[in-house]
Amino acid sequence: MNQILFNSIIATVVISLLSLVGVVTFFINKKAISKISICFVAFSTGALIGGAFLHLLPEAIELSDSLKPFLFLILGLSVFFVLERYLKWHHCHKNNGCEVHTFTYMSLVGDGLHNFIDGLVIVSAFAISKELGVATAFAVAAHELPQELGDFGLLLHGGFSRAKALFWNFISSLTAIAGAVVGYFMINSFHDVTSFLLPFAAGGFLYIAMSDLIPELHKEPKISKSIFNFALFAVGILFMLFIKLYFAE
Repeated sequence: MNQILFNSIIATVVISLLSLVGVVTFFINKKAISKISICFVAFSTGALIGGAFLHLLPEAIELSDSLKPFLFLILGLSVFFVLERYLKWHHCHKNNGCEVHTFTYMSLVGDGLHNFIDGLVIVSAFAISKELGVATAFAVAAHELPQELGDFGLLLHGGFSRAKALFWNFISSLTAIAGAVVGYFMINSFHDVTSFLLPFAAGGFLYIAMSDLIPELHKEPKISKSIFNFALFAVGILFMLFIKLYFAE
């Protein structure tokens, strides 16, 4: 196996395993989980918005000086809107109710796209040099750990059991490996692929955060808890800013 591909697969496998961080919740009772899940939602909302505006969209604009990034962002918003309408109709019609919120599935799709892009970024870095590849993998890992914990909590809040949330969060993370493999065989056209995927994923992130998660936060009736949730929302954004300033290549 080519060394670039081997290093990229090892890096993405390790990063994918970070999605299993949710296993720690198996040692916490369900009542406590239900109380803290909204905290994960608040953090994830900020992280999604910060990821879209501070990471994905700026990188997409760097790759294209035209209106394409914004058109692809609008396309992402539109596709996720249509996808949610279908999921909501199909899921609720089939089960005569919505025990599991549709934003859980939307989150898995958006996170899968994001992880796929991470795989593309990592393999492209290893293609330049091993040192850059390792540095990029560490940067991605630093970003993924809290995000995966937030995603896991979001799935719990949306109605998934702990085992189901852990399983599907892990499956979603495996798209990073797929991104590395696909990216290796598409190095020459990497620019064209990412110039579409980056803003498209950003549109998905913004749709999930603003259409599904923020309304969840507005359901909190107590002002003290709402202020705390907003603080976690801000922490999510600030964390993405910190990663952008100190870890991004």
